[in-house]
Amino acid sequence: MSKDAPGVRYAEVDRDTNETRIHLVLDLDGGTRRDIATGIGFFDHMLDLLAFHGQFDLGVKAEGDLRVDDHHTVEDVGIVLGRAMRQALAETDPIVRYASQHTVMDDALVLVALDICGRGQLHWDVAFDREHLGQLSTECVREFFQAFAVNSGIALHVRKIAGVNNHHVCEAAFKGVGMALHQAFERSDRRGPASTKGTLD
Repeated sequence: MSKDAPGVRYAEVDRDTNETRIHLVLDLDGGTRRDIATGIGFFDHMLDLLAFHGQFDLGVKAEGDLRVDDHHTVEDVGIVLGRAMRQALAETDPIVRYASQHTVMDDALVLVALDICGRGQLHWDVAFDREHLGQLSTECVREFFQAFAVNSGIALHVRKIAGVNNHHVCEAAFKGVGMALHQAFERSDRRGPASTKGTLD
């Protein structure tokens, strides 16, 4: 992806540490392009679902210390994606701001609700009974969403309502967050700010 991507709600963010090197491109007004390579196959699949159902373009190139484990890579991608979303929305038209979504994936049912309020936090009630899904540690799923919520300024609630298959539950969570983001990012015809405070920061 290049800087001449079509949407105005666009960001490129880099993060370079002793543990990871990440380059991320985001276009909230795209929806057809996804180029994701983190070195963790199942995580790539989940990010692809997030972007597809969020209807935004996403490019991620991550090189991390996977010889240690997947934690640093997964968390740092969450940090960078959150910062990119915050940057892409910094000077945009008014948005709907709130969204909620019940997402079904076979036996799994996951509730996602969010508020793009500028006060990032995660409220997570999703249990897994496997340690890994492919090369992705299931404990790192929460770490990704925690890093994403805090750095994007989004108050994010994710709760498992039903489900016994860990793959399905994880997939429903990523799809649900994507769909809720798409709803909340929609431009609003509201006159004036999206908060009685006058600002979301």
